Amino acid sequence: MLKLAFVFPGQGSQYVGMGQELAAAYGAAGEIFAQADKICGYSLSRLCFTGPQEMLNQTRYAQPALLVTGLACLEAVRANGLSADCMSGLSLGEYTALVGAGALPLEKALPLVMRRAELMQDAVPLGQGAMAAIIGLDEATVEEVCRDQEGIVTVANYNCPRQLVISGEMAAVESAALRLKGKGAKTMMLAVSVPSHSPLMKGCAEEFVRVIAGVEFDQPAVRVISNVTAQPHDVAGIPRLLVEQLYSPVRWEQSVRYMMTLVDYFVEVGPGSSLSGLIKKIDKSRVLGQVDDLRSLNKLMEKVNSI
Repeated sequence: MLKLAFVFPGQGSQYVGMGQELAAAYGAAGEIFAQADKICGYSLSRLCFTGPQEMLNQTRYAQPALLVTGLACLEAVRANGLSADCMSGLSLGEYTALVGAGALPLEKALPLVMRRAELMQDAVPLGQGAMAAIIGLDEATVEEVCRDQEGIVTVANYNCPRQLVISGEMAAVESAALRLKGKGAKTMMLAVSVPSHSPLMKGCAEEFVRVIAGVEFDQPAVRVISNVTAQPHDVAGIPRLLVEQLYSPVRWEQSVRYMMTLVDYFVEVGPGSSLSGLIKKIDKSRVLGQVDDLRSLNKLMEKVNSI
């Protein structure tokens, strides 16, 4: 029997129209959106299906939209008989994984994610934080440049071999990116306003401690891999690690390598294919497919049926 890992994308994967086809084709997927609309107090489904993109890109809307769309896609995948032996998600996607694994229901997760998004959006004044992708250098070199840089800048994401993201104060990030470019890296400033997974998020994390203290988690039904530790969550440690996730690097490459010891293939569940691309750079033979519409779902099932 196939052993699968389901992985869920984070912020930046959102697009207008996401989840619409699957919500129309699968009753359980449509019900996720209907439930979310009631919880949110506004039509999250309409925002996902028809936009506008500018609104969908805002952190306070993007995060709940991605959570709900990922869970709707998961319902469609499960309706086709697939199940996971473990799950994980990139940043916000970790919440989708925890809900998918039964650690908390949507009615608790969605308000939590909405508050997280608001806190992150408001954590750093516009124009003071930045993130940059660094491609082509090893971890040690990037870490050393960040350590030696004046101002706050740290590694935010270990995505895959020789592909990292740095985050922090805008001037420090820009200066570090310039120095890394001089060492041979390809660098790209990211179109984000929130310096996620950097020490600048510690103030936001202090407030989030109080928010998450009121949420009770259940033991996940399957292993969910933490962004912070790249190891499975234990129910008692979930709140602490979700707080730490705000200002700690996402150890995605390490998480994928751990999951490779548990499963045969990965399936990306939710908008876009960014995680599939990263996993393929670690091992191109281990991605079975990605699901965010009927075409991609049908393509996945053809592969499953051919194995």
